[in-house]
Amino acid sequence: MFAEKHFQFPGIKMKFERAAGILLHPTSLPGKYGIGDLGYDALKFIDFLEKAGQKLWQVFPLGPTGYGDSPYQCFSAFAGNPNLVSPDKLKEEDLLSYEDLKPISHHNPNQIDYGQVIEYKKSLLKKAFKNFKVNFKNFESDFESFCSENSEWLDDFAFFMAAKDAHGGTVWKDWDKGLVHRDKKIMFVWKEKLSDEIFYHKFVQFQFFNQWHYVKEYANKKGIKIIGDMPIFIAYDSADLWANKNLFTVDDNGKLETVAGVPPDYFSPTGQLWGNPLYRWKEMEKDDFLWWRKRFANLFKLVDIVRIDHFRGFEAFWEIPGDAPTAETGRWVKAPGEKLFKSILNHLGDVPILAEDLGVITPAVEKLRDDFEFPGMKILQFAFGTDMETKFLPHNYVQNCVVLTGAHDNDTTRAYFEKAKADKGSDIYKHVQEYLNYYGDDIVYELIRAAYASVANIVIVPMQDILNLGGEARMNFPGKLGGNWMWRFTWDQITEDLHLKYLGLSKLYERPPKPRKAERIETVDSV
Repeated sequence: MFAEKHFQFPGIKMKFERAAGILLHPTSLPGKYGIGDLGYDALKFIDFLEKAGQKLWQVFPLGPTGYGDSPYQCFSAFAGNPNLVSPDKLKEEDLLSYEDLKPISHHNPNQIDYGQVIEYKKSLLKKAFKNFKVNFKNFESDFESFCSENSEWLDDFAFFMAAKDAHGGTVWKDWDKGLVHRDKKIMFVWKEKLSDEIFYHKFVQFQFFNQWHYVKEYANKKGIKIIGDMPIFIAYDSADLWANKNLFTVDDNGKLETVAGVPPDYFSPTGQLWGNPLYRWKEMEKDDFLWWRKRFANLFKLVDIVRIDHFRGFEAFWEIPGDAPTAETGRWVKAPGEKLFKSILNHLGDVPILAEDLGVITPAVEKLRDDFEFPGMKILQFAFGTDMETKFLPHNYVQNCVVLTGAHDNDTTRAYFEKAKADKGSDIYKHVQEYLNYYGDDIVYELIRAAYASVANIVIVPMQDILNLGGEARMNFPGKLGGNWMWRFTWDQITEDLHLKYLGLSKLYERPPKPRKAERIETVDSV
């Protein structure tokens, strides 16, 4: 378990060394099984990071994805994604045979077909589970230890997934009423009825955590830290909500009282209605935010640094009535961010946290971020043009920040500036040329160079920009149903000298800093 460390809160003093890294979710790794996983290609990617002088690997949330395949809408804030479990690693444990490891048929190596992949991966996991049970004595000790150490979330999650399967995949509020209300007698009956399925879901998590920890250890041994991602809100259709309804704005029958979103703005006249349940913060304060402390502790077992998505929601959040058709009728409500982060640091120690502080940020949000010295985010795509924000221009950075060329909700940097160049009514492309004093054809690399040269302690570049890809490699289109989170790269897209290009940048701009020679100290004897 991630040990708690108690101390009187002095204010966070975590300092981040100058470093560079790449943003790539494991689903985007190459491989023959239709989706990236935690097998050999993950290790090969870490080898590439090392050769390229990269010290950071940023990933999206690692949880089990639901409708829409978004890693930001997971069935659990604690569990791992079954689709990331490597069949090759299962073969190493003699849980699958060579005959089982047939590559997925008719797949596009640059795109995930989730409908096909989910069924294919599930069939392999079911075969592996059958063999696991036959040879259980070989795994019993490790498996029982895993289940015991993670019982606080694993028992509810495994039951939730088994019950969801038994109800045809429907949302938990439509299950047997005894399960909706978590009646103890009904729960006991269903637990007996679903015992094998519950066992199966625990087996899958056992495999995910073992495989992930191997990948993380491999990265750490090469001096590479992993940046994980924590969405501020949980999904409505999740084990977290079903098992802890008292902590969220939902009644016992599953009806949402209030939901999350953002207010109307320039981009959306009706705002964004996300539909996630909000937190009953006063209830959470009663036990000093225990649920949050467990969540952070669990994620810090998986990653080295945590990026908090939608950080502004910890200062104030947009509260929308549960039955509202749009986000227009919401209101701002204060959140106890200061109390929460004091509790996290008091119990877990000086843990490294990054704050995704994009969007409309108020002075109060900036104060919360700066009081705890959490590095904020700078997106280079947002820096150029008359109507853009000058705080994203490199000459305005502070050291304690993270600079990215783009983010997963944006187009690739190449596609973004190609569109800007074609737009005769926009001054974005003219501005970026003048700012960089660059008039050639590879604007993406020049932007990356500018990020590396900046004072920002951390530089993260999406893999799509490392490969200089166009809009076909975009990861997510906010508001678009389906067709997201599908992009993958292939090894033949990485040229033979690509790592040297980025190793050179890392050395040139001291990421990490070069060791300094000790100065000669004059003593009485030497004078």
